[in-house]
Amino acid sequence: MTTAQSGSSRTADQAADQAADDWLLSPGLAPDPEDDALAPLYRGAAVGELRLPFCPACGLALELEQRVCDGCATAGADWRTVRPAGTVHSVTVMHRLEPGLVRTGRPYPIADVELACGHRLVVTSVRPLTEPPAIGDPVTIGFRRVGGVAVPGFLPLPRQPAVAQKPAADATDSPPIRAKDPS
Repeated sequence: MTTAQSGSSRTADQAADQAADDWLLSPGLAPDPEDDALAPLYRGAAVGELRLPFCPACGLALELEQRVCDGCATAGADWRTVRPAGTVHSVTVMHRLEPGLVRTGRPYPIADVELACGHRLVVTSVRPLTEPPAIGDPVTIGFRRVGGVAVPGFLPLPRQPAVAQKPAADATDSPPIRAKDPS
């Protein structure tokens, strides 16, 4: 396959993904990407970028709908594209099903993802998972399509194998002192 062919097949795959209905939510639950306070998030998501708000004065990461900085009391937000790498801070599995709203018939994960940029997002997975992620697992943020609107979700990354570390030597590592036999 030539480079041009592989590029066009990737574009076709991305278009098919974008056209597919969301695995979890009914299209009627889609946000209005233009009339919503999160419009900058949705505009970025539409082009595959994760855009999040920061204080325009001091650069502190803001909550998604936060309008005044906790650090310096400046009003407003500067929406920036951020790296989508994160770590699962907490996770739960939702067992409540809502016929007509929730499209899946089985429990699904909801994770609080701590991003490298300082933000935290509470999201579900981009695709159905057989197992929820564990606390501390690495994830990346991708996008699901709900009613044609791109919304963030997490994608699990391979877990890094734990590296056994030898404990540091200290006074407790010396051999025990034996008392002399009194005989």
